[in-house]
Amino acid sequence: AIHNFFQEQGFLQMDAPIFTGNAVEGTTTLFETDFFGDPAYLSQSGQLYGEALAMAHGKIYTFGPTFRAEKSKTRRHLSEFWMIEPEMAFYDLDMDMDLIEQFIKYVVADILQHCDAELKLLERDTTFLQNAATLPFPRVHYDDAVRIIKGEQDVNGRNSIKTLEDDLEQLRTARAACEQDITTREAKIAAGGMKKGEVNFNQNKIDTLKNEIKELDEKLNNIPQWLESARNFQWGGDLGGSDETVLTRLFDCPVMVYNWPAEIKAFYMKRDPNDEKYVKGVDVLAPEGYGEIVGGAEREDNIDYLIERIKHENLPMEAFQWYLDLRRFGTVPHAGFGLGLERFVMWFTGIQHIREAIPFPRFYGRLKP
Repeated sequence: AIHNFFQEQGFLQMDAPIFTGNAVEGTTTLFETDFFGDPAYLSQSGQLYGEALAMAHGKIYTFGPTFRAEKSKTRRHLSEFWMIEPEMAFYDLDMDMDLIEQFIKYVVADILQHCDAELKLLERDTTFLQNAATLPFPRVHYDDAVRIIKGEQDVNGRNSIKTLEDDLEQLRTARAACEQDITTREAKIAAGGMKKGEVNFNQNKIDTLKNEIKELDEKLNNIPQWLESARNFQWGGDLGGSDETVLTRLFDCPVMVYNWPAEIKAFYMKRDPNDEKYVKGVDVLAPEGYGEIVGGAEREDNIDYLIERIKHENLPMEAFQWYLDLRRFGTVPHAGFGLGLERFVMWFTGIQHIREAIPFPRFYGRLKP
């Protein structure tokens, strides 16, 4: 479905190099190796090379492995994962967001059409997937996202803080009901007089209720942390996993958060000419707590801004001369995005850990088999 979408749209597929001489997403997450005496890095992204090809072919996409040296053991991070990265000449941010939405809808609709048996086997509730295939994606400015997270702005009459507080109370009530049910069933078993089948039935039910309590306890532990993070969130910060969860819980389909503070985004994102403290970037957040699945932006085509940002990020200027030459010797407005395949698989299958989305996962502390 991924290849079909881009080929139907007239995109050319290209393969970006795995060995690179420069960073794309910051130098702290690079895997470094020796390349015949010169430092080389495993690719964080094929984007910069995609930009070069887009200048020649108009619309291209890459689909390949990328690497991040993050010492992270969260359920949403891998050290090696696959990215789909299109780049389009003469696209602005609005056109970029339109394409992202069309792409996600196309792939999700294809999954729903052809993978019904697999989704049922996984016991996947497809409500949010159906919504993603049919409903327009809300587009939320970063400033509004901050206000929504902090509970200063409602979404369709729903307040993030009030929703979390109500959920917390409902979870406490549900946990108490489970405990009471367990106590009642244990007392009946202890009293005797039950047939063996009844005893087994009640014991199985008790085991099920205990598992439900474990799940409830996890949520009861998480929500107070989400509340604290939401209340204390400050403008200019990046959205953490809990902040993304708080925001997306108020929507019924993926959410697009756009126009981010320049200080927290990559050097290649285009400044907003109306307010240069923002860049014209977008993150797409999946519902149900799965968080960011797409990051995209207009690319900066002003060489002076690019040089300024490279210096500001303390990146080696020499390594980016070839990229700067793309601006020196002829460029056009352009944009693109990247979708992490494993996170996307994680969301539409409903699995709880990203390592289940790839046959041989690589993450901090795991290099075998």
